Formats: sequence, C-alpha cells, structure tokens
Amino acid sequence: MVYESAPRTVRIILLGEPGVGKTSLILSLVTEEFTEHVPAKAEEITIPADVTPEQVPTNIIDVCLSEQTLEQVAEEIEKAHVICIVFSVDKQETLNKVASYWLPFIRDNCPDDYRKPVILVGNKIDLIDYSVIDNIWDIAEEYPEVDRCIECSAKTLTNVSEMFYNAQKAVLHPIGPIYSIEDQELTESCKKALSRIFKICDLDGDGLLDDYEITIFQKKCFDTPLQLQVLDEVKSVIAQNIAGGIENECITMKGFIYLHCLFIQRGRNETTWTVLRKFGYDESLELTHNYLYANIKVPAGCTTELSYKGQQFLTQVFEKYDRDKDGMLNPTELKNVFSCCPRVPWHNLRYTVPTNEKGYLTLQGWMCRWTLMTLLDLQNTSAYLAYLGFNFLENESQKTAIHITREKKVDIAKKQSSRNVYQCHVIGPRSCGKTSICRSFLGIAHKKIKPHANERGDGYSTENCCINSVVVYGQEKYLVLKEIPITRVSDPLQPHEVNCDVACLVYDVAASRSFEYIARIYIKYFAESHIPVLIVGTKGEAMIARQEYILQPDVFCNKYQLLPPQLFNIRENKHDIFVKLATMAAFPQFQAAWILFSKHRHLKHFASLAGDNSSWWKAGIGVAAATIMGLVLIKMLNFQRR
Repeated sequence: MVYESAPRTVRIILLGEPGVGKTSLILSLVTEEFTEHVPAKAEEITIPADVTPEQVPTNIIDVCLSEQTLEQVAEEIEKAHVICIVFSVDKQETLNKVASYWLPFIRDNCPDDYRKPVILVGNKIDLIDYSVIDNIWDIAEEYPEVDRCIECSAKTLTNVSEMFYNAQKAVLHPIGPIYSIEDQELTESCKKALSRIFKICDLDGDGLLDDYEITIFQKKCFDTPLQLQVLDEVKSVIAQNIAGGIENECITMKGFIYLHCLFIQRGRNETTWTVLRKFGYDESLELTHNYLYANIKVPAGCTTELSYKGQQFLTQVFEKYDRDKDGMLNPTELKNVFSCCPRVPWHNLRYTVPTNEKGYLTLQGWMCRWTLMTLLDLQNTSAYLAYLGFNFLENESQKTAIHITREKKVDIAKKQSSRNVYQCHVIGPRSCGKTSICRSFLGIAHKKIKPHANERGDGYSTENCCINSVVVYGQEKYLVLKEIPITRVSDPLQPHEVNCDVACLVYDVAASRSFEYIARIYIKYFAESHIPVLIVGTKGEAMIARQEYILQPDVFCNKYQLLPPQLFNIRENKHDIFVKLATMAAFPQFQAAWILFSKHRHLKHFASLAGDNSSWWKAGIGVAAATIMGLVLIKMLNFQRR
C-alpha cells in the first residue's frame, strides 16, 4: 500500500446514514454546545492551525445524501484525507450499513494502491449504557483502512473534540505504515527503520542504549530531557513485558522496538512518528529525497572535499565499529558499519585504497575511500552520510560535511592550490606499467593483475581509480591516480580523460617505440595547457632501450621545460614519484616549488632555470619556509582562542 506525505491542511469528511448526527457533531465541536434543531447539512468548516493540537489547519465537510448526488459524494471522498463514518449506537441498522455500503463505496472511489484512513464513529452514547466497540472489531479486521473506532455524544459533547483530533492523527500520524492491526505488532518496514535509528543512537556501538545515549536521543527527538524517574519507569515496563529488553540496565534493540509497539497500542503513534520523521522517514517509511541529498551546488571549476566536520564524523564512525580496536575494519565490522544502509557502497577496496595485508580497511584507507567518493560522487556521499546518521548526530545538513574548493583558474593564477585532493591521470600505451604504478601507490606487491574493463566514454569510474595520502611541504594531501584505459594508440583522448590536476605520462624504457606515444600525447593535449606533466619511465630494472623518436626522453623534457624523466622500478617501490606528482598539482605553473624534490643534478634540465640556479633554490626554500610559518601561526591562533 502507498501512503501519501502528510498534508499541510487536513481535510475531514463525515459520511453516514441520515439522522446519525453528523451535522450535530460538527456544530457541537464549533459551538461547544448541543443544538436541538440543526440544518440537513452544515457548511464547510475551517479550523485555524493555532487552535488544533497538531497546529495544522483543518477543513471539516458534512455530506448529506438528500442534498448531494453520489457523484458529488465520490468527489468529496477523493479530495478528503480522512473519512469519518458515523453511525448511531442505538440503531443497529446504521452500523450494518457501515460494512455493507459505506466501506465498499469508499473503496470503489479510492485507488487500489492507496486507501484513505477511516474512523468509525459511534454517536449518541448518551442513549445507551453499554459499549458497542466489540461489535466493530470484525469490520476493522476485514477493512485494514479502519484506523480506529470512537464512541461519542454530540449532545453531551463526550469525546467530540477527541474524535476530530484522532481524525487529524490518522492523517498526520497514520497507523497503517507502522503497525499491523491484524498481527498486533509493528510492520517489518517500521522495525527496519527503528533498527537503523537504534544503531545510530548507539554511540559506542555496544548494542545497548545506556542512560546517556537515551538522554541524547530524547533531547534531539523531542527537545526535552527525560527525567531519571521516568526513564526508570520505562525500563521497568520493558523488563516486565519482554524478555531480553533490558541488559545491564540498558535498553536493547528488542526493548527499543517493543517500546514503540507499546506506544502505538496505547494510541500514541504520534510519538513513534516524531522519531521516524526526525530520522528522515516519510509516510511510506522511505527516507525522503531532501533528507538523503543535500542541495549542494558546485560551481564549474570547483571540486568537493570532506570538511573538518565531515572527517571528524567519519573518524568517529570508524572507531565505533572497530570493535576489536585493532585500527582496522575487517569484513564483518565493515558490514556492520553499513547495516543501516541499503547496501555496502564499495567493492575492490584492496585495489582502491590502503589496506593491510589481508585487505582489511585501515583508518587511512577509510578516509581515502570517503575522500574519493566525495570527489567523484557527491550525491552518494550525501546519501550515505544521511544513512549513517550525520543529520541527526550533528543536527545539521550534510552540507556542513562538505567543502567546496575555489575555482581551478584561481589556483593557476596564484600558482598555488588550496585543495587537499588532486586528480592525476596516468596515461600511456598498453602494457607500459600504468597499473603497476597505481598498485605501487597502495603498497601492493607486484603480481599479475587482470586488466580493467574498458570504460571509455563514461567519465570517472572508481573501478580504475586508486587514492592514497602524501605529504607536501608538511601538509597531508590526497592524490587520486586514475588509469586511463587505452585500447589503440590511434584512439583520441576525450576531454574527461585529459582534464586533471597533474598528468603522469608513462612509457616502457625497454620498448623502443613506447616513448613516441606519450610524446605525441603531450604535444597534442598538454603542451599548450596549464596542466603540470611528469614523464615516468617504467621497468627501470631492465636494459634501457634507445627510443625510436626524433628526440630522446631527456632531450624532449628539456625542450618542453619538463622535469627530467623519472625512472620507476616496481621492486624498489619508490614513493617520491607520488610526492612529486602531488607537489606539482599543489603548485601548478610554479616550478620553484618543485625544486625541493629534485636532485641538484637535474637543475640543468630546466631551460627556465638557466643562469641563476641559486635564486631558484632560494625561491623553493622560501615556499617551504612560508608554509611552515603559516602552520605555526595557525597553531598559535588556535591556542589563543582556547
């Protein structure tokens, strides 16, 4: 069954046989007194929001078959949010018509997948001295849309206001999605939602809600603290009614779910709905789009990173689920992290982020993976932050977990980037060693690895990306290596395959035609761009072959004012190449900042450095000194604020 979202205005209609007191109930509510002589049909009544318990404007519509056609009644049913069928408790035939006529008529005029809540109202209880509620249960079992049954009296005003209040509640806090009247228990969807809520509120991940966690839950959901005496009474009720509901003076998940079942059975389904809505659920017990996806607009040329608040939250999540406190998430722990999510969002972690030798996710790898997802798939990051409870625990939108960087053209103009995450495209002919470089970045031992599937044309895919952190002038940065899959040398590169923060052009030093490919790539795509380029020769342990190209690699680099070719040997697993790539991305178009990672003998290869080498050394050292001084000043300012 589909449930509509809670409306901003509640529309109630009253149906029933003539003479059962529909009009009298409406007039008694409005005037707070009983009128002997009433019209056949009351005009539509609008009750302002400020005089209703739920603070929602309410329209009440009287239906009279002597003044309206069945087509007009059907139209009113279609427009209504809740339907009250009134019968007279002293006339059995009016109750019989509820099941034989009115409920079937309502069903015929409602969509098959959506049934409006129905309230059965037994009026004129002042005329009898017994209850007829027991006679109604059979009807309620046959028609699940019957939300509740109420006995009242328009003459004595007994339960009149309660009747309309319950009609409001049936719309704003519907029982159907959360409770099965037939089974006398919570629906599976409700149990699933409450299980997620329990896990989020279980701050230490021990499977129990202690007094502190319950207090936090109470205050954030209802904006009021829970008195210790009341909490003890709640625990006592749980302990008396369900085995395993209390453990070590804490509430278990079983007890938490039972407590909400008890709320609903006692007519307090608004309590459960308040909790569900606080955690983002709609009337169909699905997380709303607005809850999952924060409205974050990223200007062209900008990228997205985790903010300090986002990093702090994710670190806490990691520590919460690292139950053995070994600094890693094993497969079971990782599954538990995402047990409150639709699915685990990541696969092939071993070849994407740093892990231990067993492939278990370290804290560094955990943060790397979130950083990668935030860069490439912001919508998914927003959704999974919501699934994990960021909105509730931080009491803020996921926007505060995201940092939008400044435009890249500003970085280029300033010759320095303020970003913390850089994208490096690893480009080269097939079998030149691109995959080995990417695996080496993660510290994975060299072995035969199946090539990636061809994914050209669909932009970024995390399946052929890896990410790790590097230190650039004392600051931690993240470097994303994306291997660009090349099927044929003649294939042109697409714009998304060229655009990046730094390019790593790879050739095989032992293959005489390998360098020609990347030389042509550089001239065609990068020679006139602002993208820094580093040329890397792989298989450095092999015999270096003379390249069949008009310029040898070192001469080529000298001509185009590039750093000299960097030799890469998988067995040595040098990390300095990745530091160089990150530094070049952090300081685009500012070669002085690159000098500190270059050996002195390479300086002669910079055409731009000819003449006064010492001045460039000073410039490079000045960049490092300025960075260090900046860090010192920040720490001093933070200390003074404390």
